[in-house]
Amino acid sequence: MTSMETDQCSQLKESYRFFRYLNKEETAVVTEYLHCRFLSAGQVLWNEGDPSEKAAFVVDGRVEIKKETEFSGKHVIVGIYGQGSIVGELCLLSGEPRAVTATALTDTSLLMLSREQFDRLLEEHPDLGAKLLKGMFLALSTRLRKSFERLASIF
Repeated sequence: MTSMETDQCSQLKESYRFFRYLNKEETAVVTEYLHCRFLSAGQVLWNEGDPSEKAAFVVDGRVEIKKETEFSGKHVIVGIYGQGSIVGELCLLSGEPRAVTATALTDTSLLMLSREQFDRLLEEHPDLGAKLLKGMFLALSTRLRKSFERLASIF
């Protein structure tokens, strides 16, 4: 990573709103377990069926999540997520292969959390790991509630 990318990564970590429930010292500890990734529009973050090694916090840009259908070459867009969203958290927790494909719709900045780093965070800082899990579950429950509402509106 170049020094410019390192500086951008540090700024991303400092400004990311997902950690708003952590104080400054806690945020500094958690961000040591994250690394930055920058995607160009159209670049695939992961494909359906890939190993599930990481979750991604969207700092800037938009990520499209799509699921293959039973019809060859056809897919359904499951969601489009922007700043403040997390993607891939289910696989991070379950360890199952990716259920969806994630693609950057625009140039996108991400903070990545690997399963290995997540486990290390839980072991070394269980209180902070629990706060991070709480944030992930809150994001997931909000997404699930919105999905229920969309499904109910169809019928």
